[in-house]
Amino acid sequence: MRKYFMDYFFLCILLFTVGQVLVWFQLNGQFINEWFKNNTLILSLLGVPISYIYIYATKYGVKSFDGLLWPQRFLGFSIGIIIFALMSHYVMNETLNTKTMLSLGLSFLIILVQILM
Repeated sequence: MRKYFMDYFFLCILLFTVGQVLVWFQLNGQFINEWFKNNTLILSLLGVPISYIYIYATKYGVKSFDGLLWPQRFLGFSIGIIIFALMSHYVMNETLNTKTMLSLGLSFLIILVQILM
């Protein structure tokens, strides 16, 4: 396996996951709670700390893949799809239809390709 893969990979995954959950609430909280709907300026300012999370997720992702940008980009994208589907299902009670389940499967497949190849 790559030299720093295990040292940074799980930290990258964790940070992308935290970032995606925070962004999900930042963007979709308006459909859950009036506070989110009425405080868009505060929510937009939360974009600064969320950006730091993504910067560090990218940093650790690139380190885990020996300086390559594409693998961590695919990881971030795939984690975003997975988190969005799960959050929409559990928080907003949206169903996981065939199209969504297929997209989730492809997201997991993208992650496996990046890890195993």
